[in-house]
Amino acid sequence: MTDTTTSQPAEKSAGSGFSLLSLFRRPEAGAAAGFILIFLFFSWFGWDKNFLTALGSSTWLNFASKVGIIAIPIGFLMIAGELDISIGAVIPAGGIVLALSVETFGFNIWAGFALSLAVAAAIGYINGMLVTRTQVPSLIVTLATLFVIAGLNAYLSKQIAGTTQHSLPDAGVVSEFILGDYHSLVFGEKPDEFTIFRSLQSSFFLWIIFAIACFYILHVSPWGNWIFAMGGDQVSARNAGIPTERLKIALFMLSAMAAALVGMTEAVLANTASTTTQFGMIFNTIICVVVGGVLLTGGFGTVTGTVFGTLTFGIVFQGINFTTFDKDLNMLFIGVLLLVAVLMNDTFRNLATSLSTTKKGK
Repeated sequence: MTDTTTSQPAEKSAGSGFSLLSLFRRPEAGAAAGFILIFLFFSWFGWDKNFLTALGSSTWLNFASKVGIIAIPIGFLMIAGELDISIGAVIPAGGIVLALSVETFGFNIWAGFALSLAVAAAIGYINGMLVTRTQVPSLIVTLATLFVIAGLNAYLSKQIAGTTQHSLPDAGVVSEFILGDYHSLVFGEKPDEFTIFRSLQSSFFLWIIFAIACFYILHVSPWGNWIFAMGGDQVSARNAGIPTERLKIALFMLSAMAAALVGMTEAVLANTASTTTQFGMIFNTIICVVVGGVLLTGGFGTVTGTVFGTLTFGIVFQGINFTTFDKDLNMLFIGVLLLVAVLMNDTFRNLATSLSTTKKGK
């Protein structure tokens, strides 16, 4: 009788379509829990400094959106067992190509946009080809291309325009609205106005659209199963008929184009582009992906988890400005976050595994 009674709730839970065990087993469970804890922490300590206001939230959401656009394809690569750190140089390259196209060569803004994406796709293609054909680890290959692209950014900029700082003329109302502007949604007038969001950059909305598209790719389309299979065992995936080389090249191309997109949004927003290599963005994206529950060994992760990881990192990186904590502790917070997030993700996975084993044993 005891066994029957105990098993009934589990059966009802399964029949109703909801299972707490399944929820814990989700790769994004730890990331979601971490986001909630971090959000509550900074909401408490940043209450007096407007952390929860629409304008305060836009500070970390805008930062998270730029990192997040790149973090998702980096997460794809890590799930597939690869890594791309050349994005640190592709970001400025995206802005430079756009600025040179418009300012120096007189291209239309959208023609320059297409050219910048094409250049980024070529860079990703080269990275993918080098990784698949030479069997050299992607970390080494993309480390090399990082410095090659950084050097070309500076050299070609000086050769073509005589400077490493490029101005970008106003792109037009529609172009700036889509690529680089601040957006607010406010109902009513002061003092009775109701704010939905304020000063969110275009990159935030591009991130949302991009995340939805990538969610479909990884979790709905057949390509997602192929990506997970490559991360689990590339040899078995190849033997099963999965086009591992072409898929890997496509992932590197996606990563590079996402980086170029971020570079272009920054250029349009600031009306300027620089050759400065963004080394910090390399680590930021990796941190977001790891905090989001993607395993460094590959074969495990979700887009939703990466989004939660990016939001969490955005709060930690920008949230300290809304508290009374010393700003010099920012890196300390990030280091602790990374360690705690990894431990939390492991804890959730181990808990789910142990519960599942116990249930089967009964």
